[in-house]
Amino acid sequence: MVFSSYLFIFYFLPVALAAYYLLARAGNRTLNYSLIVFGYIFYGWANPKFIFLMAATTLVDWLASVIIAHGTWKLWKVWHEPVVPLHRDAARSRSQRWAIILSIVSNLLSLGFFKYFNFGVESYNALVVAMGWPQAQWETFFRVVLPLGISFYTFQSLSYTIDVYRGDAKAMKHFGDFACFVSMYPHLVAGPILQFSFLAEQIENRRLTMDKFARGVAMLALGFGKKILLANPCGKIADTVFDAGSVHALDAWYGIGAYAFQIYFDFSAYSDMAIGLGLMLGFVFAKNFDSPYKSQSISEFWRRWHISLSSWLRDYLYVPLGGNRHGEVRTYINLFLVMLLGGLWHGASFNFIIWGSIHGSWLAIERVMGKKSFYAALPAVCRTAITFAVVCLAWVFFRAVDLPSAWHFLGNLFGTSNSQSAGLLMGLIGQPYYLLSFAVAGFSVWAMPQSWDITRKLSWPKVAWVFLILLVSLTLLFAQSYNPFIYFIF
Repeated sequence: MVFSSYLFIFYFLPVALAAYYLLARAGNRTLNYSLIVFGYIFYGWANPKFIFLMAATTLVDWLASVIIAHGTWKLWKVWHEPVVPLHRDAARSRSQRWAIILSIVSNLLSLGFFKYFNFGVESYNALVVAMGWPQAQWETFFRVVLPLGISFYTFQSLSYTIDVYRGDAKAMKHFGDFACFVSMYPHLVAGPILQFSFLAEQIENRRLTMDKFARGVAMLALGFGKKILLANPCGKIADTVFDAGSVHALDAWYGIGAYAFQIYFDFSAYSDMAIGLGLMLGFVFAKNFDSPYKSQSISEFWRRWHISLSSWLRDYLYVPLGGNRHGEVRTYINLFLVMLLGGLWHGASFNFIIWGSIHGSWLAIERVMGKKSFYAALPAVCRTAITFAVVCLAWVFFRAVDLPSAWHFLGNLFGTSNSQSAGLLMGLIGQPYYLLSFAVAGFSVWAMPQSWDITRKLSWPKVAWVFLILLVSLTLLFAQSYNPFIYFIF
């Protein structure tokens, strides 16, 4: 189930909100149980079997956190003792160390198996064939289906046990409170990746207010509009160009630019809707996008793009690896490794590894050059254009179905192909509707404020404008047959 579907908008959301507000007087814990029920319905709609995987992950991490909090496996002896955060500098007991290892290993094994098993088998078979040992291939009919959102809820659940272990948060004594954090449907399958320490207090204590609800509705409407009015038509352009094979350079740049707009408006729209839904439920989530294509360097881009993932990788991977505390060379290696693993997190493919490597290498290069970077002498508009071009070139690997297709498309971008179907292709992607959508998307990217800023203070003209966007978007929703969501596959 996706937010930009009539099933969610007209059926699931009204029922979930009605139940939530009818139970409002019963207290936050009852509201948490309501969110668990609807979260599991939302998650299990496509494939009910995977709710058991999420439930198992939730239970293991909660038990691990309680063991860490009390310092013993014998919970029946300490169950009635109060739960307090651990002192950050205090030594951890053997039980606590084993508990955090259990949490980390179980989460990574689950993520690794479901996300990388097929990739591992295919890579192994390709390797042995290339080495001349075809008889060593692993012939298996077994194929693993990727559970929706496993990359997101695994990282969120891991942040909880790690925060408890570090002493950054106290363990939740009630399983239902933690289960609510993991299964909350606004952020469940596509983020933002909420760190537990950011949301802990709101799980136990939050207020439902008209101001929050109104801003939430506005965020939801604007996100819905970005998805239907901008992401979908740009996605259609991108799909047409990438599926065309050999295309002229101008068409190729048009296609990769459209994909850059699609993935931004697709994902930022989902984040806007998630933040809006959270506000309607009384939660305040952090901003996840901050006009990333306005960035004047790749370092700035990653401070603005998918901020929750960047923060997670920094706090739970870059810092534990040593960050910038062990010299320049180690810092560059850490930057590269973090982005490499960030690419692999997005998908089991060499394309994603290359995408992460491009960003990791560029981050290291910018750090090496510092203020002497070739960016420094250029006007701001040129720095922005170069950054956007680098991001677009990296998006080729993100979008292409496999590595040969990515190299072929790069050849299209730089004019090495000879297309015989330019007129037909432009007839498809050069229609006024697509050209207008592309132009509006570009204007919105570089000239319009963020939904987050627009909704900070609502006025009647803004309300009327938002309502009009929602009305047009809902009308087009029934007319469009093309309504994918890119990040569902991650």
